[in-house]
Amino acid sequence: MKNFQKILILIFSILILGFTLRGKISGQKFISEKWKNSNLNSEENWNLRWSMMNSLRNNYELVGRKKYEIIKLLGNPEMDNRNELTYYLGYTGMGINTGTLIIYVDSNNIVTDLKVHQG
Repeated sequence: MKNFQKILILIFSILILGFTLRGKISGQKFISEKWKNSNLNSEENWNLRWSMMNSLRNNYELVGRKKYEIIKLLGNPEMDNRNELTYYLGYTGMGINTGTLIIYVDSNNIVTDLKVHQG
């Protein structure tokens, strides 16, 4: 019975650790120049931006920044309308799914929120 309890505690601890670290472990370090200048059509870069997303979110506070600061950091978005900047992230590594980063901007050109979509 003691071994069973130890195994349950170990499994429970691993689950808690997994949920705690989810989204915190970076696949690749965010490097602004690499993000902006890499050829995303090249097979070696198909998931480059997706791999950098955790590093970007964990190390750069985007909410509260000005729109021009985001463009300086990430380059020109694939789509830029009045309230949203949209960046293509490439393949997510989960089948043929691709990702998109949408950065929401208010009327004063201040970032209010961001969302990462996979699909």
